[in-house]
Amino acid sequence: MNAPKSFVPEPFDYHEEIEIAIDTLTNLGVGLGRVDSWVVMVPFALPGERVRARVFRNYKNYSEADLIEVLQSSPNRVEPGCNLFGICGGCQYQHLRYEEQLKWKQSQVKELFEKALGHSVDVAPTHASPQEYHYRSKLTPHYPKPRKGEELPIGFLRQGHRNRIVDVPTCPIAMHSINEALPSAREQLAAKRSSLKRGGTLLLRATKQGVTDNPKETVSEYIGDKVFQFEAGSFFQNNPYILPEFVDYAVKEARSEGIHYLIDAYCGVGVFALCASEHFKRCAGVEVSASAVRWAGGNACINGIKNCEFILGEAEHIFEEVDFPSSETAMIIDPPRKGCDEAFLKQLIAFGPKRLVYVSCDPATQARDLTFLVGRGYTIERIQPFDLFPQTRHIENIVTLRAD
Repeated sequence: MNAPKSFVPEPFDYHEEIEIAIDTLTNLGVGLGRVDSWVVMVPFALPGERVRARVFRNYKNYSEADLIEVLQSSPNRVEPGCNLFGICGGCQYQHLRYEEQLKWKQSQVKELFEKALGHSVDVAPTHASPQEYHYRSKLTPHYPKPRKGEELPIGFLRQGHRNRIVDVPTCPIAMHSINEALPSAREQLAAKRSSLKRGGTLLLRATKQGVTDNPKETVSEYIGDKVFQFEAGSFFQNNPYILPEFVDYAVKEARSEGIHYLIDAYCGVGVFALCASEHFKRCAGVEVSASAVRWAGGNACINGIKNCEFILGEAEHIFEEVDFPSSETAMIIDPPRKGCDEAFLKQLIAFGPKRLVYVSCDPATQARDLTFLVGRGYTIERIQPFDLFPQTRHIENIVTLRAD
């Protein structure tokens, strides 16, 4: 096969097959080994394995290769729960024993933090999900612009591709109710393919009312004894089996002697503030989204909670309307994947909460932000990963800090 014009021909030829011992996993869930000190990345290969791989790309300081054959298997290799594993790009770890998935996620958080902070840290064992499969309460299959004479794939990006979609008729990490609703949703889309002018995304959200495909529908979910309403297409954590434990941990970490107030920053529909309300004199949720503030206020009313207020904060003055004494205040922050911007972090430092609980869906950006906070008067107390997304590389991580 001819190499692409952009292919760099060193140190390996295009589609050259190599044997390699896999040493570790990257934080993207990819096997990593070395050939004569040269790093080679091999998706779906596991530490301790010897594999045959086919090189398809050389970079300045490493190469990428497809897994061809496992020559010496790891004792932690298991049979994937999906026949599309390795083709569909949604999962990275279905071939890895679940207990080992948890250990690698703990190790990857530790490595990221030590690299960012420049010193060793203790990371607690990853908190396991009660459900290893069939846990996702939200599924968003994609489809491309229909092409005449071709089947319309409805699913997820193909492994290693940026725009090719692999057809996924059922997904074993989605809840059973979603998989029961998926065939009908696929049929309805296929029936109107002639009217589709471009690609798009389906929604299937499982809630207490059942499965909906309408992103604007008002749905509800329970966390413990609290009920939360939100639009089906909006953000809400989608592993309900571990969510109560996850929220309870964050709330517990915010509590401490002498702490009477709580700020829930990036509060969304008010989950942390409302779940914590019974433990504090007053709670304030702060958001830059007006619609999220309305939903959070509505959820306070639904639950009969009167000591929580929700504030629409401008990005430049996000804590201006909060009148809590900083020495008696804890703050929970749960930013988007990109982490906190410097303006927010500077305002946080200026406000100076006594305790800080940082919830993150990306430990890499969290580690970056912690270097800012640790250098400005905060000390890390605990680092606790949670596995909200079994079978995937994704990690939720909660870090507790105290003011010095």
